[in-house]
Amino acid sequence: RNPMGVVSPGLRLAPLALRAPLALRLTSSPLRRLSTGTLLDGHIDSRSDSFRANAVRMDALVMALRETSERARKGGGERANALHAKRGKLLPRQRVEALLDVGSPFLELSQLAGSDLYGDEWVPSGGIVTGIGSIYGRLCMIVANDATVKGGTYYPITVKKHLRAQEIAAENRLPCVYLVDSGGANLPRQAEVFPDREHFGRIFFNQARMSAAGIPQIAVVLGSCTAGGAYVPAMSDESIIVRGNGTIFLGGPPLVKAATGEVVTAEELGGADVHCRTSGVADHLALDE
Repeated sequence: RNPMGVVSPGLRLAPLALRAPLALRLTSSPLRRLSTGTLLDGHIDSRSDSFRANAVRMDALVMALRETSERARKGGGERANALHAKRGKLLPRQRVEALLDVGSPFLELSQLAGSDLYGDEWVPSGGIVTGIGSIYGRLCMIVANDATVKGGTYYPITVKKHLRAQEIAAENRLPCVYLVDSGGANLPRQAEVFPDREHFGRIFFNQARMSAAGIPQIAVVLGSCTAGGAYVPAMSDESIIVRGNGTIFLGGPPLVKAATGEVVTAEELGGADVHCRTSGVADHLALDE
């Protein structure tokens, strides 16, 4: 884990490592002889011109990193966040905070995913918040869609980040909690979302494999779950859906009208009552978040 809380791609997390902080001791004494036989001088002259120049450059890099991280935390921006709140919905990081044990830390993963990746198209945190936190004393992997970013749709980087979270969860047997609020694949980039073995569909494959291995898969439907977004709660062991905001369907009311001419509301098509009382896709009905 680096100072920004991002886990490096090659890191395998052990549950105990997350419970106890690792103490690192810094020393300025020379390094011992390496296996190659070379000696490295570990002394640093903090008064030298080169040290000071490097310190200035490093300070600028750290400041830029903090600014990018803060921008990513704001999601889709003030306007999108205000519209999201107007619908009676919490922002993704607010949802995560409310879910975790009070005062417990949250190890966020891949916070800078999607930064400057698609040119002028800003996709903060890849449109999804992932990380490890404690729920009732048990470490869990949390995956929360950010509907303020392009309606929570999946870009190629969103898929990659979601799969990475599942990989860590599978290796460490962490229960997965999906806070679902997604329009499925991002249609303008769907050719890149389904290109190879590590494509969008592997998310559901992983859910099935982890469930079979006894790793709980829990979904909370907090918004519109359309197309690919609908499979996550359907593939989970237990799911909760919020009445009024939560919906699950492959195609929404406009698509139904275009295909059949039938006029139906989102709630009638795939709302909480439909899936808790009729279809059985959802197990628990919540009145609000």
